[in-house]
Amino acid sequence: MPLHPEEILETIKMVTTEHLDIRTVTMGINLRGCSHPDIKVFNEQVYDRILSCAENLVRTTDGIQGLYGIPIINKRISVTPIAIVAESCRADDLVSVAETLDRAAHDAGIDFIGGFSALVQKGITPGDRKLITSIPRAMATTNKVCSSINVATTKAGINMDAVALMGGIIKETAELTGERGGIGCAKLVVFANAPEDNPFMAGAFHGVGEPDCVINVGVSGPGVVNAAVRALHNPTLGDIAECIKKTAFKITRMGEMVGREVARSLNAQFGVLDLSLAPTPAVGDSVAAILEAMGLESCGTHGTTAALALLNDAVKKGGAMASSSVGGLSGAFIPVS
Repeated sequence: MPLHPEEILETIKMVTTEHLDIRTVTMGINLRGCSHPDIKVFNEQVYDRILSCAENLVRTTDGIQGLYGIPIINKRISVTPIAIVAESCRADDLVSVAETLDRAAHDAGIDFIGGFSALVQKGITPGDRKLITSIPRAMATTNKVCSSINVATTKAGINMDAVALMGGIIKETAELTGERGGIGCAKLVVFANAPEDNPFMAGAFHGVGEPDCVINVGVSGPGVVNAAVRALHNPTLGDIAECIKKTAFKITRMGEMVGREVARSLNAQFGVLDLSLAPTPAVGDSVAAILEAMGLESCGTHGTTAALALLNDAVKKGGAMASSSVGGLSGAFIPVS
């Protein structure tokens, strides 16, 4: 569907005055072909694989940012959960793998790399345990690596052994990175019901059902939604919902255009678009501002939960109408909670 001139002008206004941006372009990379019993060979193959896919990621996104004038804030990579691809490695720990990921991320020029991960909701394999016990030192010796562990699902229940193990891991990670404000814990996510594929930090990993190399995009525009709602005059709840849907539609189309252009330029598949309402430090660029524009006296007062439900429902419907590749659409919950 072609963009009309008025839509282009409207998007420019969103970028220049309402803080609209592409929050992240994340390349998902399959590492299953890198498995090897010798951890040195494994690390070499992981490094080469990441650089072969992502060496032009930053250059390409910077070029598209300049071409369209739309800020792209973060460039990231997610990889297959390392506990899966390193299961056959004959090594006592996997710290060197995290350091290899960090080196690859640095050389590719990206901001973060996710996938130092394990899925242990039903049980822990030897490879899972090696990865989990490596997390504190891995987080302490790297700058760009993010880790995640899934310990529970609604279907499988909670792996209490994994929960107990992760309690100690989190404490040790905090201690080893204490001089840096415990930053290791900010790069570690413990999940219940982790999605099959998660391209968004810090819990990112490239799912086993995903393509070999894929581009995922996260768009953030709470300031745009806030401005649109505040422009309404004496609106009903239906008017507010319709306004948010139309705004989410426009934001989603912009994000998909950028994502598909990045994927085409890098000869990768386009994956999903996440429409988030994650805030920035800019005044008015927050979910709380949107809820107050909807009529709340202040965020947190009576009616906040209902207003948030209306906001998320409208964002989901507007995003889904704009694209068949929409992924996550519930980014408003995190900053409000």
